[in-house]
Amino acid sequence: MRTIQKIIFFFEMRSFGVCAWWARKLGINISKVRLGFIYASFITMGSPLILYLAMAWILEHKHYFKLQRKRKKTIWEL
Repeated sequence: MRTIQKIIFFFEMRSFGVCAWWARKLGINISKVRLGFIYASFITMGSPLILYLAMAWILEHKHYFKLQRKRKKTIWEL
């Protein structure tokens, strides 16, 4: 029983926010996104878990993926 509590605590503390991010981007309720992941996991026998973990990794390291836009020079900076 103690091991299960440790696992639950780990996932609660290290929640990646993938579903929250998708819900914000799509403009829908977060519970619908979570249910979508759960249903997809049952239908496809767990393969969305790999997709979820990949998205979580990208969200954790998104500062590496952001493109730096160069500011256009104005006429006064030529």
